[in-house]
Amino acid sequence: MKTSLIRIGNSQGVRIPKAIVEQCGLGEEVDMSVKGGAVVIAAARKPRAGWAEAFKRMADSGDDAPLIPDNPRNRFDDTEWTW
Repeated sequence: MKTSLIRIGNSQGVRIPKAIVEQCGLGEEVDMSVKGGAVVIAAARKPRAGWAEAFKRMADSGDDAPLIPDNPRNRFDDTEWTW
């Protein structure tokens, strides 16, 4: 489909037909990028989308151990602190 750029203040824009907006699932916000000389407009992703599934995969594979032990000790704890 061919269309024209329209002036919007100091910028330019493109009107996207309702049918295309609905087909792509676009909402109030979109993600826009340039890939290979083309402008790509996609539905905005929600922050942390997919995190729950990623954490489940990590737990299932045993890759969810803490990086810091529950009770890390150091020289201060061993020699200088009085309990």
